Amino acid sequence: MSKKKHWWLAGAMAVFAGIGAVAGDRLYRQVVLPKARSEEEPDFSEAVTEGRQFVRNHPAHQDVYLKSIDQLKLHAVYLRAEKPAADGHRYAVLVHGIHDNCESMGIYARQYADLGVHVLLPDLRGYGKSEGNYTGFGYDDRLDIIEWIYWLLRQDEKAQILLHGVSMGAATVLMTAGEHLPDAVKGVISDSAYSDLKDEFAHVYASSEKSLLPFPVAYELLRVQTRTRAGFDLNDVCPQEAVARADVPILYLHGDADRLIPVSMATKLYEETGSRRHLATFMGADHIRGVVTDPEKYREQVLDFCRETAFL
Repeated sequence: MSKKKHWWLAGAMAVFAGIGAVAGDRLYRQVVLPKARSEEEPDFSEAVTEGRQFVRNHPAHQDVYLKSIDQLKLHAVYLRAEKPAADGHRYAVLVHGIHDNCESMGIYARQYADLGVHVLLPDLRGYGKSEGNYTGFGYDDRLDIIEWIYWLLRQDEKAQILLHGVSMGAATVLMTAGEHLPDAVKGVISDSAYSDLKDEFAHVYASSEKSLLPFPVAYELLRVQTRTRAGFDLNDVCPQEAVARADVPILYLHGDADRLIPVSMATKLYEETGSRRHLATFMGADHIRGVVTDPEKYREQVLDFCRETAFL
């Protein structure tokens, strides 16, 4: 190769690398950087808004904090039940979805509180009052939830704990289920989780009108940026692999009209689960809407699971 061609090739590669870096940075900002929820942003249901008010105004509202293993200050709201269940040692850890905070789980907190269950509502890293500058999609978050589990056990060594998450929060509790958990964790409820993050990104990307790059290229650019800036590999965010290792019972809840995370992902998760599992779908329900589309069925499914696992 002549020296002129060599320099031309080097220059072209530098240009393409620069374009890739710019595109990757843009994708990272769009996908991985946390976005705070605006107070003016309406909820999909008045019941969700009422749940937020329930958390804010609860007479036993307590802000609690701990340090993650990488020294981030993490926040949660702790609500002690006004009329605790018979033995007083039942706790539900409720985990929110992307671009929101722990108050969004108030609609579920209210139901558990009515059952006499104490409630812990963590803000995932980067959201609400928790420190962090990236979205973990359940990867680092699984370790944070384990820290919260042990925080509860330090408050009450007899604690019996249930994990319940929605959307990214559901993926988080499923990733948690794949770890070695204390016997105090009685079960996991997953509402509208993705089975594999790469597959979920591909699903969303295909429906985006701004998709200029082929998905494999865009994904690899995003993956490089995430490994460099957030320190984890997007390919490692795979709840279906985690649940194959799970020892705790799992209940899957999913709307059959979910446009964001298709119900087929719930089926895949169910099929891959290594522990006792159940799957319930909600006719006509879009993403995480089962709780308001058919609240009676939702409540019955949760109650039946709680009784079967001896949580209640």
